[in-house]
Amino acid sequence: MTEGTGSREKIIQAALAMFAENPGATLSVRAVAARAGVSTGSLRYHFPTQRVLQETILTGIYDTITPGDLIHDQSVPAAERLLGCLRQVLAAAGVGAQARAGWGEIFKTYIEPEPTEENRAAYSAIDQAGHRRVEYWLTVLSDEGALTGGDNARRARYLVTVLNGLSIARALPSDESILTTETEVLQDAVDHVLAQRP
Repeated sequence: MTEGTGSREKIIQAALAMFAENPGATLSVRAVAARAGVSTGSLRYHFPTQRVLQETILTGIYDTITPGDLIHDQSVPAAERLLGCLRQVLAAAGVGAQARAGWGEIFKTYIEPEPTEENRAAYSAIDQAGHRRVEYWLTVLSDEGALTGGDNARRARYLVTVLNGLSIARALPSDESILTTETEVLQDAVDHVLAQRP
């Protein structure tokens, strides 16, 4: 193993350890370099930006956790894969009573009480985990050329906002078919994200 490869692996291991200790943490270049015992110059050689470092770490984590994730099935068009992944998130939110119970719990825990540092940090970790998951899917599509240019973090915020709105709609009474509305909105969101150009 060359010195460069060793440094890169030390950086990845340090970043993974920091992420495991605090999933909501931002992986700053200085903090990761210090933890890895390498110079910031060495870190920048392997990971020119903080974004590249974070994407590398998230890709490694999600590839390990979900190696069979739909997003990796290149026999399926990119739009269908992204749509399927977003539907999985909504499926976990449930419908009707299950969705109401979930949003009721969020309200009681994070909205109703006066905000504290503890509940802000807890909600931030949950929120960031959701964003990171969607951003990971977008990074996979970017790496294979299905998505070009632009800011995947911004795209992820947009898609998570759409998901949050649809999950709230699942908890509310409606005269319309939830499935039809969701499908239309998700398809529009996916089309918008995939059509973006730098």
